[in-house]
Amino acid sequence: MDTEAQPTERDRSSRPAPPGHPPDGEGPEGRSRFALAARITDWLPGGRISLTLLICLVSLLLLNTFVAQPFQIPSGSMENGLRTGDRVLVNKLAYRFGAAPRRGDVVVFDGTGYFGDADYVKRVVGVGGDHVVCCDQEGRIRVNGRSVDESTFLHPGDSPSTVPFDVVVPDGTLFVLGDHRSDSRDSRDHLGSPGGGMIPVHDVVGRVDWIVWPTAHLTRLKRPDAYARVPAADGHAGVPSAAPTGGRTPAASPGAAGGAHG
Repeated sequence: MDTEAQPTERDRSSRPAPPGHPPDGEGPEGRSRFALAARITDWLPGGRISLTLLICLVSLLLLNTFVAQPFQIPSGSMENGLRTGDRVLVNKLAYRFGAAPRRGDVVVFDGTGYFGDADYVKRVVGVGGDHVVCCDQEGRIRVNGRSVDESTFLHPGDSPSTVPFDVVVPDGTLFVLGDHRSDSRDSRDHLGSPGGGMIPVHDVVGRVDWIVWPTAHLTRLKRPDAYARVPAADGHAGVPSAAPTGGRTPAASPGAAGGAHG
């Protein structure tokens, strides 16, 4: 049985406006918006094209400042995961809303006053309160009494460390190491420097989540499960480092991108 179609919202909105009422978008507010855009395009050399490019540029600057920033890897201190020349994308929101760096994260940080006047990329091995020791009888690093098997990400042929150390990481700081331990200047090399080789959490730029160039090396970094069984430090609730989640040597800056060192 045929039924009469009911008017949809679109049908009603498309009816002619009553006499004396301007169509939608042509009232005083709509006219003022169009007039403002017209005045801007008239003022800008190049008109609408220049306005579009300007909006895109501002959007990219905001994205780069507050959300994500590309960095270039200039050395081999994080091989084989990050190779010389790789472009990585750093998630600047990863630690903005109460979250903190976790063991196993690869982070970019400002090393000014601690490592050198540059940005660096390293792996977090210890967080505030952790007791980090090198090494156990099998040559593995121990964190809070638990030996950590780093074989899945260490550079082939490297030992966890040829430099012995026994440190307690102060609250609000990080103990960081490069994956290519024999070619990395990291917390081990700055134990006698200001800050004792520790990186203040507030100097962390963000977490390295993606390798975006070259395309053949396109990868999302994940937190390794090597630290999954590391217990929280005594007196610290801690955040478990179990589930992998999608994871500065100085680096050169490609255009608007920064550079992170190894």
